[in-house]
Amino acid sequence: MKSRVLILGAGFGGLELATILSDALADEIDVTVIDKGDSFIFGYSKLDVMFRGASPESVRLPYAEFVKPGVRLLQETITAIDPEAKRITTDAGTHEADALVVALGADYDLAATPGMAESGDEFYSFEGSVRMRDAIRGFTKGRAVIGVCDAPFKCPPAPSECALMLHDDLVNRGVRGDCSITLVLPFGRPVPPSPETYAALVAAFEEREIRLIASTKVRALDLDRRVVVLDDESELPYELFLACRSTARPRSSPTAA
Repeated sequence: MKSRVLILGAGFGGLELATILSDALADEIDVTVIDKGDSFIFGYSKLDVMFRGASPESVRLPYAEFVKPGVRLLQETITAIDPEAKRITTDAGTHEADALVVALGADYDLAATPGMAESGDEFYSFEGSVRMRDAIRGFTKGRAVIGVCDAPFKCPPAPSECALMLHDDLVNRGVRGDCSITLVLPFGRPVPPSPETYAALVAAFEEREIRLIASTKVRALDLDRRVVVLDDESELPYELFLACRSTARPRSSPTAA
């Protein structure tokens, strides 16, 4: 009898493990991957949606196309996990396994930054990137602030990429001269592990007149006054705000990486 492996979550970790097991042990094990979503989305695709005209549907990679020997992928919502019995309950029934792997990831904790949950002005979730695409299209004049709300956060280069791509978008639309861009980062420099990348980014920011505020983070949004409050109590007025939010709360079942 083949050993049963149950993988909870079809993000990067779950899909990579399923692929490795299929390549090495397809004839010896049955692998079941469970996720509530129907597709996978690469993180960088969110910037493609925001700035490069990609449609939300075009960047989705359907799980139905993930076909590996010895692997089946079920779209179900996990409601309970019994790690000792290696048994899980979903909205469709119960599954048992000889080996249980939990790779559910974490959700973005928007409520941890006052004003963030109400505004929805973040681009790290897929839904948020679609909202920000529409907000960016309507932004033609004023102050844009791209701010990190906490650390650590996923994909450290993304806020810097967002600032540079926003600059290019505004230039292409002929409105860059009417807009300012400020980037708020909690680290002393962008992408701390790489001095070469840091130097290149700082030079790019200076060339494009993008203001960098380092070693601080966004503490709150004052939605009535449209002001970003930093953790040193200083404030940045804005017409467009794009937030990076850290992941904090465990997921019940992820829909994307």
